[in-house]
Amino acid sequence: MMKKLLVAGVITTAVLLTGCANNKADLTDSVGGLNSEVSELTNQVQSLQSEQDALKSMVQSATDAAQKAQEEAERANMRIDNIAASYSK
Repeated sequence: MMKKLLVAGVITTAVLLTGCANNKADLTDSVGGLNSEVSELTNQVQSLQSEQDALKSMVQSATDAAQKAQEEAERANMRIDNIAASYSK
């Protein structure tokens, strides 16, 4: 009875170890695939951050140009108002 139990234990252990060895290969493949995906996503994020920085720069340039145009328009309006005021005197 003890020998049968010992043999059953050895067989069970051997089967479990074989299963674990196969799972290890599958796990290694899965981890490799996930590492590849993470690397690809990291590259995409970096690319998007670069695009966002470029867009921020363009928006800032456009904002600066709009501000400058508004200041020029205000000065032009003041000159026109001054010219109009001098004619009415």
